[in-house]
Amino acid sequence: MFTTARFVSRVGLGAIRWNSTATTSLPPMMATLRADLKQAMRAKDQARLNVVKALISETNGSAKTASPIQTDVQLLGLISKKLAAAKDASEQFLAAGRPDLKEKEDAQVKVWEHYASQVETMGPEEIKSAVSSVITRLQSEGGNINPGTVLKSLLGPGGALDGKPVAKADVAQTVKELLAQPKA
Repeated sequence: MFTTARFVSRVGLGAIRWNSTATTSLPPMMATLRADLKQAMRAKDQARLNVVKALISETNGSAKTASPIQTDVQLLGLISKKLAAAKDASEQFLAAGRPDLKEKEDAQVKVWEHYASQVETMGPEEIKSAVSSVITRLQSEGGNINPGTVLKSLLGPGGALDGKPVAKADVAQTVKELLAQPKA
């Protein structure tokens, strides 16, 4: 007669990882966005709905990349990029003679601007004082002063602006302005 062979796993259940304990942290503003998504759906506000869906989608999509969006400042960078694209699209619709599409895009621009204003960052004066103090410190050390070294000492680990809510583009612009000024 035939004997039935029975497969026995040699791997114990302790060696199998059934679920992941690793979680990605989401920006604090995501709770607001999810609440706004529900409100926009109930109010049938298509412009706000499109913007919120795009933000949530981009944030969730970035979680699968090497640099996920985890802070409101990183989310502000995404919002700024989308805002610039929406303004450009509005101008192109105007040039193409499509006032209906321009009107829709302008409504979305207002929503993008609303969300951009929700993220609190350091003010220009605070950034300028931090940049000027780093520039004077580097000048006193006698090192090579260029925008790259100043930005690295500002935003790098242990820098004056490390971990603070600041848009890197604003810092880079301030560094360029202060380095371009003639020395007194």
